[in-house]
Formats: sequence, structure tokens, C-alpha cells
Amino acid sequence: MSLAEQLRDEQAAYVAAVAGKLTEFLTGRAAIMSTISPDIDPLMGSISNLVTGGKRLRALMCYWGWRGAGGDAAAAEVITAGSALELFQAAALIHDDIIDRSDTRRGGPSVHRRFSELHGEQGWALDPERFGHAAAILTGDLCLSFSEESFTEIGNRAAAGSRARLIFNLMRAEVMAGQYLDILEEVAGPRRDRAGAVSRAQSIIRFKSAKYSTEHPLALGGALAGATDALLRGYSAFALPLGEAFQLRDDVLGVFGDPVTTGKPAGDDLREGKRTVLVAFALEMATPEESGFIDARLGSPGLGDDDVEEIRRIIVECGALQATETLIEEFGQAAFDALESLELDELPKTALRRLAEAAVSRAA
Repeated sequence: MSLAEQLRDEQAAYVAAVAGKLTEFLTGRAAIMSTISPDIDPLMGSISNLVTGGKRLRALMCYWGWRGAGGDAAAAEVITAGSALELFQAAALIHDDIIDRSDTRRGGPSVHRRFSELHGEQGWALDPERFGHAAAILTGDLCLSFSEESFTEIGNRAAAGSRARLIFNLMRAEVMAGQYLDILEEVAGPRRDRAGAVSRAQSIIRFKSAKYSTEHPLALGGALAGATDALLRGYSAFALPLGEAFQLRDDVLGVFGDPVTTGKPAGDDLREGKRTVLVAFALEMATPEESGFIDARLGSPGLGDDDVEEIRRIIVECGALQATETLIEEFGQAAFDALESLELDELPKTALRRLAEAAVSRAA
């Protein structure tokens, strides 16, 4: 069997195992929740729907971190860890969509929108939007609880005080901190110094997304397998710039991406008011009049197609898009250089290289 075939088969087997673990876990929890009331079923259904499919980037980073540190293929510990990461990712997506006022997720209604629609279908009393937000918040909280339960099932390797537990705990705390910095920048950004907007935006993506998308999952897998401190440092040197490049690419797609590919309306990030690195570059590089135009319209739910096109034009013509693409290239190159320096067997190194290539070069 060739290296490519081995990688394909092993990765496919792991993805299938994580999917099976998630189904088993959620089926058990659904049975428990149904004893409370059958009315809880929509919460469980929302979680199951959200963890079905997806790129499984975080779980795969965890797996190859585990394999690179000498962990056995198909071991129960890393399958359970992948399940816990997917549940945490689902919780983050649910809450993120509420915060960003995003009505779509992966081409369909977001969780809070689904609950608002359920309210309307049932003809219930009071405000459907408020019900949708409240129900989705509780669904996300339940998902966070399930993520913790799942991670605890790993056993001694994830026990209190273990390296893996410390990484898992830090990952979750950093995401919450990064999320707060993100919403703070939305409301305070227009009154802050535009010269510091890029550095603030980079700090936000580092803690809100980059670390929990790539760095922490990779380190988590390594720690579960007993990786040395030197290997974990090497993992970080590779995965952190990779995560930053991944999020920067996501931000570009949020403004210029094809809705068929992204699953969100064109320019959705602009309507949500996201002050990304891309937008920060535009505010810094555009003329005062153009920067004022962006500031005045960014985050408007009623932002029209003409305004979206005008902001896109400004971003391109002032050089902000090119500056972001250059940053993606620099972060990507740093990640690939660090990967080449890692002393890993060829299979995990090749797998990480392919994951990195896919993360950095996603098509619009």
C-alpha cells in the first residue's frame, strides 16, 4: 500500500470513528434528556445536526498530533478527544451565530433561526426571535456540557492536572476571551485609533479562532500520546501560524466568497460588522472618506448589495485585499517551514502538510 493510500484509509477510518462516537454519545444523552420531556428533542436534534459532517479539521489535527507523538491508530482515547472537540466546535458555532446575528450556517438556517421558525410554525405566544436566541443559547450551553463529559471519558490521560486537561481548559477559556474582544472591537472600534486596528484584529483571530482551530487540537493529541515538551513546541510553531492563515482566508471568503461554497450570503461578514484584519487594513489604507464610508455602514443589517460592492471596491483598490493575501502567504510559509523542521514519521508529516495546504488555499 502506498503512503497516499495509507493516509487516505487511516484518515477516513478516524473520521468515521469520530462520527460513530458522536452518534453513540448523543443517542445516549438523548435518551436521558427524553426522560425529562419530549419537548427537549429539538435541542438534541440541533446538536446532532450540527456535528454531522463538516471538515473535522480540529479532530484531524488532534489525531495527527497523537500519531506524530507515537499514538496507535484507531485508539479509543483520540477518537473520544475528537468527539469532544467537535462538540465544543458546535457550541462555539451556535453562540457565534447568535452574537454575529447570522441567520445561516452551512447553507441552512442557524440554530437560533431554526428555533424562531419552530416558534412561528407552532403559533406560540410572545417574541419568536427572543425565543430563538434563548433556546439556542441553552443548546450551546448543553453542547459545552457534553463536550466536557466526552473529554472526561478519555480517563487518566485527560485527568485533572494532566497536560491534555490543561490544554483543553486553556483552549476553551481563550475562545471565550477572544469572542469578547471581537464584540468589543465591533462597538468600540469606530472610536479607537485606526492605526492599531490591524494588531487588535490579529489578536482577536489568534485567541478566538487560530489557537482552537489548529494549535490546541494538535497539542492536545500530542499531549494525550505523551509528547515531549520539544515536540509540543514544534507543534505550536507549525500550527499557530497555520491557524492564523486559516482564519484570514476565512475572513476573505466572508467578504468575497461564493455563497454556494461558503454557505452564507455574499458579504455576510460586512452585515455582521466583523472588524477583521481585512477590514482593519481597509480602514488604515483607504482615504479618510472611504474609511468613513466603511465605518458608517459596517454592521448594518440592512446593508444593501450596492453598499457591499462599494466596500469590496474600496478593499481591493486601497490594497487591503492584497495586504491580507500577503499576510496569509507569510503565515502559511512560516507554518510549512516549521513543519519541515519537525522530526516526524512521514505519514503524520504528510497528513499535516495536506491539512495545512487545504486550510490555507481554500477556494472562494
